[in-house]
Amino acid sequence: MKSGVFIVLFGQQSFEQALDTAKAAGLQSVEIGTGAYPGTSHVNAQTVVNDEAAIRIIRDAVDSRGLTISALSCHGNPLHPDAAIAKAHHDDFVATVQLAAKLGVDTVITFSGCPGDSENSKYPNWVTCPWPEDFLTILEWQWNEVAIPYWKEQSAFCRKHGVRVAIESHPGFLVYNTETALRLRREAGDNIGVNFDPSHLFWQGMDPIECVKALGDSIYHVHAKDTKLDKRNIALNGVLDTKHYGDILNRSFVFRTVGYGHDEEFWKDLVSVLRLVGYEGTISIEHEDGIMSVNEGFTKAASFLNGLILKESAGEMWWA
Repeated sequence: MKSGVFIVLFGQQSFEQALDTAKAAGLQSVEIGTGAYPGTSHVNAQTVVNDEAAIRIIRDAVDSRGLTISALSCHGNPLHPDAAIAKAHHDDFVATVQLAAKLGVDTVITFSGCPGDSENSKYPNWVTCPWPEDFLTILEWQWNEVAIPYWKEQSAFCRKHGVRVAIESHPGFLVYNTETALRLRREAGDNIGVNFDPSHLFWQGMDPIECVKALGDSIYHVHAKDTKLDKRNIALNGVLDTKHYGDILNRSFVFRTVGYGHDEEFWKDLVSVLRLVGYEGTISIEHEDGIMSVNEGFTKAASFLNGLILKESAGEMWWA
């Protein structure tokens, strides 16, 4: 496996500077944001996809530093009920797939998306319970009339370009857990897999180790991001928490740098079980720690992750 970083973290740096930062930290790979929610601070897929000189500059900048590109990421909501937002995110996705093919990158990361409750909706509607029965009606429409037809079409498009899609499970979107990830793959195309981010699973009460075993070879990419659960706030209010991420003291959970939500034993087990299901790709640092600065969080995460990868490569870790 390789250690890497999602370089949108260094959006204030130039592309070359961000690559240098990753290299200096001992990482082997970078994940590049190309549009939609991650933004275009380093690469705008729609701008460069037909610019061979620009593509060559990207490729040469990465290669000259001995790095690889683990994935291009354009996390968005192409199912958004606002047609303008849906189109913008879809166009970013299409351009990102085309750019990935030209760069020789086999994985594009995004979200499944979430529609509204009907064709007349203004905002996405994420269903969280089966009653009243209206919710099940909404969910059936979202999946069968919107999500599955859309992703079947994108699966065919990606197959033509030799690119696979890694859907990041996240509450607020139709794919948010193991069974919804596997459902989309089963019903829309087997080149649709998962960007495995344990941080989004922890706060839902899921066991990432068991999720890896269930997802198996559908895992196309992995994020290294941790979550700290606040037992008192969960005891009072549960895990569904709509308070601002900056309200750390009162939230049920907050995202943390790897090792600051769960101990090394968990992360050792995660790396080992990923290997057992056949994953040989990158584990990419995604820093969203509201307590640590970018530099502190990234430096600690890189040191922690590099240590795990080194131990795993030396055969010092075993999951049982």
